[in-house]
Amino acid sequence: MSDLARLTIAEAREGLRSRRIGAAELTESCLDAITAATPLNAFSHVSPDRARVGAAAAQTRLDAGEAPDLCGVPLGIKDLFCVEGLPAQAASNILEGFVPPYESSVTARLWERGAVCLGKLNMDEFAMGSSNESSAFGPVVSPWRRAGDAAPLTPGGSSGGSAAAVAADLCLGATGTDTGGSIRQPAALTGIVGVKPTYGRCSRWGIVAFASSLDQAGPMTKTVRDAAILLGAMAGHDPKDSTSANRPVPDFEAALVGDMRGKRIGVPKEYRIDGMPAEIEALWQRGAEMLRDAGAEIVEISLPRTKYALPAYYVIAPAEASSNLARYDGVRYGHRARIEAQEGVTEMYERSRAEGFGKEVRRRVMIGAYVLSAGFYDAYYLRAQKTRTLIRQDFEAAFSAGIDAILTPATPSAAFGLGEVGDGDPVQMYLNDVFTVTVNLAGLPGASVPAGVDKAGLPLGLQVIGRPWDEAGMLDVAYALEKASGFAAKPRKWW
Repeated sequence: MSDLARLTIAEAREGLRSRRIGAAELTESCLDAITAATPLNAFSHVSPDRARVGAAAAQTRLDAGEAPDLCGVPLGIKDLFCVEGLPAQAASNILEGFVPPYESSVTARLWERGAVCLGKLNMDEFAMGSSNESSAFGPVVSPWRRAGDAAPLTPGGSSGGSAAAVAADLCLGATGTDTGGSIRQPAALTGIVGVKPTYGRCSRWGIVAFASSLDQAGPMTKTVRDAAILLGAMAGHDPKDSTSANRPVPDFEAALVGDMRGKRIGVPKEYRIDGMPAEIEALWQRGAEMLRDAGAEIVEISLPRTKYALPAYYVIAPAEASSNLARYDGVRYGHRARIEAQEGVTEMYERSRAEGFGKEVRRRVMIGAYVLSAGFYDAYYLRAQKTRTLIRQDFEAAFSAGIDAILTPATPSAAFGLGEVGDGDPVQMYLNDVFTVTVNLAGLPGASVPAGVDKAGLPLGLQVIGRPWDEAGMLDVAYALEKASGFAAKPRKWW
């Protein structure tokens, strides 16, 4: 097995264009790495034949001198994205056997630019989870281990398969989706870069919905430059998605200069939560110092409604999930339960959903149905939406005061062991989203950048929150952090 799978997207682009490496050779390196990494359970479906056909087509374009940035680059696709001809199960038994006859807008853009599809990546069922333990395919195992400890760790969720695959060099990059932190949290826990764009920057058409006003697709990569390249390919207006913004897509890669002179970076005091590990606090402080050394002015700011973000999110997201998942009834596609002759369609609906949905999905659907029900709508859902507006106004006030970007921790801890959190108390798992959900509620762009390791040798990330539609500026701040931190740690191969 060659080491080509360890390349970044930018390195592979240069090698492919200069003919130093071939698209087929690069793809085979990734396929070999995937085969050797079965214990990680990162892929839910591998498509070697499709990958080889894609690599051959990409090589033809390369030989003709017509090579977009992603031409010949092997990618993994989160199982939430519909790829024509490949299973799209959203890691749920209720969609077992579903093969979409259409392509999501985001993946269509990637294939148009010559990217190679390696297969579908494991995830939390319907993107509901923070540890990738709710998947019908079983949990993804992080490629990282604590020093001197063989206990399996979570890669985070819901894009845990994407994070593990990129961190373990099974693919050069991956797609993810972020509803409350599902790109940024797993990226932080596995030492990679994850970007959640502004709501509307990437089309949601052809992506299985969790919470429609919060979901957003984004890239998960080894470096900030790679994230800029991949985001540039994924983004763009789509008339098939009514929430897609008709705005030009900047050259995100060209914006990466790392010069922070004249930038004002906000540090929100409300993010200093009780019980925050000293290592997270120290990393955050060090990140601010690195940006100051790069020329930025560090300004303490206030986002006073931050403390209401998590409860508001866990009202709004389940409510939208309850509505979106009502379509899975065992009639049109997916799992259909067997019923007795004397039973009717109602029993078939109930049994199909009870058998097809996992525990966490059932929990959130029931919460959502409750908060939307007569007598509780005003008390819960409407109040949460009003709180969401206030949270967005906090960010608007900060940016109006001249703040260019905001720096926060990405997660409240390093990766935890599988089965260690949330067993019997799901709220403990939900607390992993404490630093990330505000970004989704406000529709802002956010990026997680690896910036250090804890005492057990596990990666820790910092989050950069940008102005609306200013992914370019946000990525430049992330790039400055990446350069200053010099993060180069990789998981030691045990699989």
